Amino acid sequence: MFREIRPAIVLLLALTAITGIAYPIAMTAIAGTLFPVQAQGSLIEKDGKVIGSALIGQEFRDGKYFHGRPSATLAPDPNDSAKTVPAPYNAGSSGGSNLGPTSKALADRLKQDVDKLRGENPNAAVPVDLVTTSASGLDPNISPDAAQFQVPRVAKARNLSEDRVKQLVSANTEGRLLGLLGEPRVNVLALNLALDRMAAK
Repeated sequence: MFREIRPAIVLLLALTAITGIAYPIAMTAIAGTLFPVQAQGSLIEKDGKVIGSALIGQEFRDGKYFHGRPSATLAPDPNDSAKTVPAPYNAGSSGGSNLGPTSKALADRLKQDVDKLRGENPNAAVPVDLVTTSASGLDPNISPDAAQFQVPRVAKARNLSEDRVKQLVSANTEGRLLGLLGEPRVNVLALNLALDRMAAK
């Protein structure tokens, strides 16, 4: 009987060693060599200190910074573990709000956010990605339209000309991958760092 089982056991051990040990180690080594920044999480540093990742959004509330998409991620309530509280861009709880188009809570939040944004820039249509959350709740990017919409507020808060801030947005806009895939986008953290550098000069 062992003679019949032996090939299956040998094949199981061989495939475990190849696909469970050798392959992951080889891929990790190759990725670390060819793409060192991406393999380490696309971390962004400022003054030698890690301040975030190009792959995960951050919350910016100050008017002198560009704001990203709203995030619906949650975290346990420190006062009651049976409840949750909003925790924007919480990578440990990635996900959307699960509120559907008939949800009154969603409609009320959208109306409140749109009204607030119209107050900041009454002459422009509010881009949809400034009021809707992404499926992951971690989206680090906004559309070029969403960035341009915020230019008047940021320029005023920084005492800069709108033209200079618009040029900065254009310089930090990434196009479609290979000219075909995805949509043009602006990484909010990278744009805000560029804004700080420009203001420092």
